[in-house]
Amino acid sequence: MRTSNPVLKDDVFAPQDAFTGGAVMTVQGATNKCLILLGLLVAAAVWIWSRAIPQVVPGMSMEEIAAKAAGSIAAVTPFMIGGGILGFILAMVTVFKREWAGYTAPLYAVCEGLVLGGISALFEMRYPGIVTQAVALTFGTLFCLLMAYKTRIIRVTEKFRLGVFVATAAIGLVYLVSWILSFFHVQVPFMVGSSLVSIGFSLFVVGIASLNLVLDFDFIERGAESNAPKYMEWYGAFGLMVTLVWLYIEILQLLAKLRSRD
Repeated sequence: MRTSNPVLKDDVFAPQDAFTGGAVMTVQGATNKCLILLGLLVAAAVWIWSRAIPQVVPGMSMEEIAAKAAGSIAAVTPFMIGGGILGFILAMVTVFKREWAGYTAPLYAVCEGLVLGGISALFEMRYPGIVTQAVALTFGTLFCLLMAYKTRIIRVTEKFRLGVFVATAAIGLVYLVSWILSFFHVQVPFMVGSSLVSIGFSLFVVGIASLNLVLDFDFIERGAESNAPKYMEWYGAFGLMVTLVWLYIEILQLLAKLRSRD
């Protein structure tokens, strides 16, 4: 059994994690943990957003608004960078010490909220209304896929898992190569700009990120069926949050490419 989400590897249900007594993982418990993490992420994002978006008063010139926006972004940049670095560290700790997920996952959600709040503010200032669209599409996708999974319209088979895993790994490799090339001031053509090829690539990535949600649902359900230890509720919620963050960012980038063609 395989999931392409790197934090939701199937070996978390291996024999060494066999649980012999006490409370066990449930789907409802994992759902509650997901809502807690989402609440923390949104709270942190709103806090950064309120400081990144400039407060415009009547009579301000465009130059004054631009200067105020630059100052606001500069003020929150340290929080964004710090949140990104700390969030990555917390994610790695959670992956290798999943029994700590009850402590690290909430902190990770706050850190990601700081990053997403700042990124969202940057996109919103350039493309007004884009954040509302991205949030709606992200949660709309989450709801539709959850319904499709619960009604078994989408069935998680071994071939399905393998296909999503290979596609996700390929996307990760492309992003890694692009990141390395950026140090040499080289850009991958189909990853930048608003060409039809670039938009097509973003659509593909959004599709694969969405399918990862289905594997996350499956992981949580199998964990509950396996009577995994209670802390795995936090770990499963953490994995789902990682996918949601990825999906939101990809949708935001896709909408920005589409808006830039108008």
